[in-house]
Amino acid sequence: MMHLIKLCVGVATLEELESYREERAHWWGADYGDDVHVHRTRTRPKRADEIEGQGSIYWVIAGVIRCRQPILRLAAAIDKDGTPRCDIIMAPDLIRVTPRPKSAFQGWRYLDPKDAPSDLDRDGFHEEGSAELALELSRLGLI
Repeated sequence: MMHLIKLCVGVATLEELESYREERAHWWGADYGDDVHVHRTRTRPKRADEIEGQGSIYWVIAGVIRCRQPILRLAAAIDKDGTPRCDIIMAPDLIRVTPRPKSAFQGWRYLDPKDAPSDLDRDGFHEEGSAELALELSRLGLI
């Protein structure tokens, strides 16, 4: 199994990402159905067989890994100008993870499961405001 990690450019909060997804769901509904989220990328991951149906895409929002979405499949796509692309087709659920600071990078990167932050609920952070506490503990190197 392998994951991807991607900067969520132009989005400042997790709530903004949720709103963005809801507003644009109709864009991919005709091709993939309404119960998925799609992100188009330039290149198809070479390790697709380790990702499809097994991995997740971890979203970096404002310099912090905040959530993940399970990757259902990868699909070949063509842009309006005829350029080949890859659609990353994900489950609609945004699963909050234990926040972890992440410096900027371009494109997407592979993320080994042993290096991926765990789901927030799994780490025992269930209360309101617990994500901020988890982030501070992560910055201090305590989790």
